[in-house]
Parts: sequence; C-alpha cells; structure tokens
Amino acid sequence: MKVLITGITGMIGIHFSKIMCAQGLTIYGIARNSAASRTLAVPDKNIIYCDILDQNALEDVIREIKPDIVIHLAAQAFNSISWQSEFMTQQTNYIGTANVLKCCLKVVPKAKILLACSSAEYGDFDPEDCPLKEDHALRPISPYGVSKVATENLGYQYYKNYGMEIFLPRMFIHVGTGHPPATAIQNFAKQLAMISQNNLEPIIRVGNLKSARDFIDVRDGVSGMILLLEKGMPGEPVNICSGKSWKISNILNMLIEISGLKVEIKFDKSLHRPSDELLLFGNNSKLIKLGWKQKYSIQETLSTVYDDWVNRLQKHDK
Repeated sequence: MKVLITGITGMIGIHFSKIMCAQGLTIYGIARNSAASRTLAVPDKNIIYCDILDQNALEDVIREIKPDIVIHLAAQAFNSISWQSEFMTQQTNYIGTANVLKCCLKVVPKAKILLACSSAEYGDFDPEDCPLKEDHALRPISPYGVSKVATENLGYQYYKNYGMEIFLPRMFIHVGTGHPPATAIQNFAKQLAMISQNNLEPIIRVGNLKSARDFIDVRDGVSGMILLLEKGMPGEPVNICSGKSWKISNILNMLIEISGLKVEIKFDKSLHRPSDELLLFGNNSKLIKLGWKQKYSIQETLSTVYDDWVNRLQKHDK
C-alpha cells in the first residue's frame, strides 16, 4: 500500500512517516524546495519537491505515485504567523487543499484522504463550553482558524458530492521533537536550552501565561489519526486531543524544573497575540471509541522536547 504525505518534513509528517514505515507501508513525501533539511524515515528518492499551489506539478506527482492514502499536512500551520501573513495563510491552506482534492478526484478518487484540520476552528466560545465537542459551532477568530474551517469544508464538500473517503481530524496542539520555536512550548524549551549552554542570559521572555490549552504528544496524535483512517467515518470531524487542559504558566514551570535552571521570567509584548482564548480543550470521546489510548504524559512530552532542543543546539555549535 502506498502513502503520500504532503508536508512530510514537518513535525507531524515526520512522525507519520516513521510510524507508517514501521507498519510496512511504502511512503512518499511532498516537500517544498525551501523545506528545512530533516532526518526522515523514507529514502531520499521517495521525497518529491513540489509546491502544492502548482496544481499541474501536483497532479503529475499524484499520477506517478497513485497513492492509496493521502495525508495532507502541508500548510501555514501557526496561529501566530497568520496575523502577519494572512494572505499567504489563506492561499496555502485553502487553495493548496483545493488543489490536493482536485488532483485526487481526477487521478485517485478511491484513495483515503486525511486533511489536517484544527481546534482553531472553534474560535469564539465560552470557557464553560469546554471540553468542546465536534458539533459545537465554528466561529474562528484568527486568520489561521478561518483557513482551517475552509479546509474542513472543502473536505466535506468532496466527501458529500463525490463520495470520496475524506477524513477530518481536528487537531489540538501537537507537541514533539523537530518543531520550530513558533509555539509557546517550543519557544520556552529553546530559550531554556540556550540558557543551559550559556548562549542566553537567564531570562525567559513570555507572552500570555494565563491561557490554558489541550496539548497532545505528536506520537499519540499520529496514532489517533491512523486509527481514524482505519476505523473512522469519512466526512465526520474527530477531535485529536488529550481531553485535558494545561495552563501555560504551569507548562513553563514544568519545563524550568526539567531543565534544572534558575531563571527570571519577563513579559515580552511581541509574543502577545491580538486574540487568545482563555481556555481551549476538547472532548475526545469519539477518538477513544476508535480504540485510542494516551501513551505519553505531559511530563514525558516536555522532557522529550527540552532534550531535543539541547541536542539541536549542540549539533548547531559543532
């Protein structure tokens, strides 16, 4: 069975490739020419450099591979960046997804297709609505969230109109190794790793620490999405989340404890976003019904991320 992963060099793409390779599947990946160099589980010859905004080139790739499963992860994937790059976010996430679906409909209409949707779609809700269920109204309040509602609606349109097997995981915040410092956990871990190597003064710069989020280890999240492909219902959104919330201040304290460092905490206005939900966590009962079980605790996940940043910075210094 052949699997095509768009955005394979991203954190989630890397973990999908590792797990699916271990299952004996043949993995191909699409990456941009500008994608960061990463250690992948698939041979170099199975990585195709292509921009998903180039529909003709994308169709050629899909026609050559004829995948049985398409994991569509390529996107502008950060809420924070979407405020500065709104047009690029909408273009990449909406037009890119439309291109993937059009090409699959034309070449491999029977393929299973998983579209990376997001908890940012929920947007404007009351804290007492948590844990959020999949039938809750979608009122996104960030450019990224809007783009992901569009992504999910495209997927449902192709499922409903053409009978394609489109799977819609609403991913909450996935945490793991190989991620850029564009999220709070990664940013904190990188700063602490730099301090540990005397490359930064012992001051942690932070944004809003009062909000609380649902964090899931990327290994648990990918396992859940593979279960969704195997046992889930096409066209039905499913929360991929831990079902718990962690206050950002507590996450920071755990990382500081893991690092063993003494640091000062300072607010940095540049890390503050125009809108930031006070509380966001999901109901994962649909995921559990598929047979999913959480394997990694938040402490294990944070330790892994901190160690990863220490190793990355050490390699960079050599």
